[in-house]
Amino acid sequence: MKLKVCGMHHNTLEVASLTPDYLGFIFWEDSPRHYGRKEIPELPTEITAVGVFVDAPMEFVLGRVRDFGFGAVQLHGKESPKYCRDLKKNLQGLPPVELIKAFPVGDTFDFTCLDPYLAVTDYFMFDTKGILPGGNSRTFDWTLLGEYPFEHPFFLSGGIAEAHCEKLLDFVRNPQSRFCHAIDVNSAFETRPGEKDTYALGRFLQCDFWKEAGHPNI
Repeated sequence: MKLKVCGMHHNTLEVASLTPDYLGFIFWEDSPRHYGRKEIPELPTEITAVGVFVDAPMEFVLGRVRDFGFGAVQLHGKESPKYCRDLKKNLQGLPPVELIKAFPVGDTFDFTCLDPYLAVTDYFMFDTKGILPGGNSRTFDWTLLGEYPFEHPFFLSGGIAEAHCEKLLDFVRNPQSRFCHAIDVNSAFETRPGEKDTYALGRFLQCDFWKEAGHPNI
């Protein structure tokens, strides 16, 4: 199981020194973590930079992938299966780019809506349903993932904090984590939007569940 730190902006290299597997940069102007810079710092080769978009025009996404050299694209809006299919097609010819499609989870979730996305994405992301597309600082009921009917790998997101270490340990010990590829964290580890608390992240990486989950850096 891997770690993604999203909403990067102010102290990217400090966070990169902790060697998370993914760092996310948000390109949605309504987000307080919107990345308005023209480049990202050079990252260690073992870290995948992720461009995060919300219902953005495809040419905008493709342009940011080319300009920033992203190794993954995260779609966090209402993008259709056709959009995902066309995006993957247009990304051909570039260095490999993983495609992550996020879905908001409320008190219940109908997993059948994922069927059309299986062939056109590399990963799903399950985030807490809220007012915003993401960053709502709340977790959802992870036991819902016990009903996950696919082998398609996914990211677990939504308000995950240090306080959830024991809950995450329970999660990795249960079948619902079987296809969890990565844990995604963001606002719970911030001193201000886009600036991460590296001390808190460092403590989080020492949680027992990472060892049980088989993280390669622990």
